Amino acid sequence: MKKISTIIILSFLSMGAWAQNFPVANYGFRLGLTATPTIGWIKPEQGKTDGVGLGFSYGLIGDFNFAPNYSFATALTITSINGKSTEANVTPYHSGPVPIAYDLKYKMQYIDLPLTIKLKTVKDEGRRWYGQFGLSNSFNISAKQDAKNGNSVVADNLKITDYTKFYRAGLIIGGGGEFDISGNASILAGLTYNNGFTNITSDKSRDVRSHYLALNFGVFF
Repeated sequence: MKKISTIIILSFLSMGAWAQNFPVANYGFRLGLTATPTIGWIKPEQGKTDGVGLGFSYGLIGDFNFAPNYSFATALTITSINGKSTEANVTPYHSGPVPIAYDLKYKMQYIDLPLTIKLKTVKDEGRRWYGQFGLSNSFNISAKQDAKNGNSVVADNLKITDYTKFYRAGLIIGGGGEFDISGNASILAGLTYNNGFTNITSDKSRDVRSHYLALNFGVFF
């Protein structure tokens, strides 16, 4: 938790320094709340994806508007990324020289600090469209797994924090719309694809990536 606290503090200090270097006051800063279902899947380099897993993301969202139609968009969310795979010789279940395949269900939870650029259209009748691109920075706070070997249950909700990486990076691309509802308040709806490009396991003999689609919903105030 000390690592997470340090990273969060440094991130907000960096955003504060960034805001001082750009005339954001001329265009405004917007803060809001988000609640977003996710559809995740696991892609092992050696093995196969074996189904999706539903998750959820919730927390704060913020837009630093540095030009009329451009924003630096970030957030502070708790995000679940779940998925299923089939992999061989998986730590900590496997021992011995004979290869064994395991059906796995990953249940991962992260604190997420995305850093993205949002490109917006001109507002028309209280609505505008946007595209978004950037990097997600995710810090593991919970990692659990179910495992089966055929019909035999090997693990049920086993904590696997020691076998997974603390940091996960992903490429974000998405789009959607913002719609005014009352005064300064507006709602956001969109779709985001998060492509993980770092190994989520600490096992050097395996390379496993996680990806997800997010159905974005939020309210700006």
